[in-house]
Amino acid sequence: MLEAKLKWTGGIRFEGTSLFGHQIITDGARSAGGDESGYKPTELLLFSIAGCTGVDVALILGKMRQEITGIEIEVKGHQPEQFPKPFNRIEIKYLFRGKNLDRDKIKQAVSLSEEKYCSVSQTLKGIANIISTIEIIEE
Repeated sequence: MLEAKLKWTGGIRFEGTSLFGHQIITDGARSAGGDESGYKPTELLLFSIAGCTGVDVALILGKMRQEITGIEIEVKGHQPEQFPKPFNRIEIKYLFRGKNLDRDKIKQAVSLSEEKYCSVSQTLKGIANIISTIEIIEE
């Protein structure tokens, strides 16, 4: 079981402490009554899928002996205009840098993460259409 706790600090701002002792602040846009002093909760969901798949992909590619020198993950979440505004489309762009990278192994690592190992993508699967693209830059 994993647990998260937030404490309200006024307005629409909340503060919490991670399992590893790091502080996190959530807040909203000024137009929604916030001070923009933290992450939007929906933004954290996008960071979560990037971080979750990123960990898996880095570990898998290490085991595949790929010479990765950099990984960047950009996530865009699309929501309808009307409430409740669930993400209906999430685009994940992976950018890999390295030497002698094997595109098939990279595709396999991303697929394994998104389809098997990442609990965040598994939670969102079936709710949002998740579209992934891969870009490789040889160094």
